[in-house]
Amino acid sequence: MLIVSDGKDMFVITGAGDVLEPEHDVAAIGSGGNYALAAARGMMESDRDAEAVARAAMAIAADICVYTNGNLTVETIGG
Repeated sequence: MLIVSDGKDMFVITGAGDVLEPEHDVAAIGSGGNYALAAARGMMESDRDAEAVARAAMAIAADICVYTNGNLTVETIGG
């Protein structure tokens, strides 16, 4: 699976080639994806920017899921 975005629209591309539009403007994939997704959705109404939400959600997922690595490289579009 792959998350792709042009900064305006975001999609998830599955291994079968299906293109999915995530609900609630949040997407997560991988072994800890459901944990990260739940954490990010819980923070979407906060005053945090997208990068802060992503970092915090990944930290939560890494604490819960033994297969999720807490070391991140974040790339931003625009800015």
